Amino acid sequence: MNEIPGPIMIIEDLPSIRDLLEMTLRYKGYQVFSAADGEEALEKLKDQRPSLIITDVLMPRMDGFSLVQRLRYLPATRYIPIIVISATYIEPEDKDFALKMGVTRFIEKPIDTEDFLLNIAETLTDENRPAPMEPLSKKEFIDGYRERLEHKLRYKSAQISRIERLLRTLPESQRQAFESMLTESLYDRDLIQQELTDLLSGALTGDLPVD
Repeated sequence: MNEIPGPIMIIEDLPSIRDLLEMTLRYKGYQVFSAADGEEALEKLKDQRPSLIITDVLMPRMDGFSLVQRLRYLPATRYIPIIVISATYIEPEDKDFALKMGVTRFIEKPIDTEDFLLNIAETLTDENRPAPMEPLSKKEFIDGYRERLEHKLRYKSAQISRIERLLRTLPESQRQAFESMLTESLYDRDLIQQELTDLLSGALTGDLPVD
């Protein structure tokens, strides 16, 4: 029997999803360690070297796109396969941007467990997996990332407006589900806005190499 590779690193800010992914992988025999955001992940990667990184995109402090850009610049992590999972960045342009950055695979939430495990196993056993391309230049990353953030911010703002209008017309018995949706959308919008602010101020790119 082939030895199961590991460990696998999971980066996800929502504890419920992070715990579910950890439990799913451990049940299949994988070694797992995790982080709640990109900054915590970079700290843990100083001491541990995973065989695979699985990261969400929309996270506080440092999101998945910024993390991937750093990992592809660092010699120690440049060739570690990365699987991105996301419920927000799921449009073809989002996936294309992720692949240009050197992401190995892209999985949409909600996650299908069987498909998730197949992607893990295939990624870890693919001896012919191409090495990641050269990292995006700093300008390419900033331009592409800003475009994705601005697009997503417009989408979330429009979504919030639609929910708020709907809530004014719904009977009380139907409001709870849409109030929860509004809370989640407001949280996502605020994260995206903060990421855009940080990007434009240089906070997300200040330690990346200058072209």
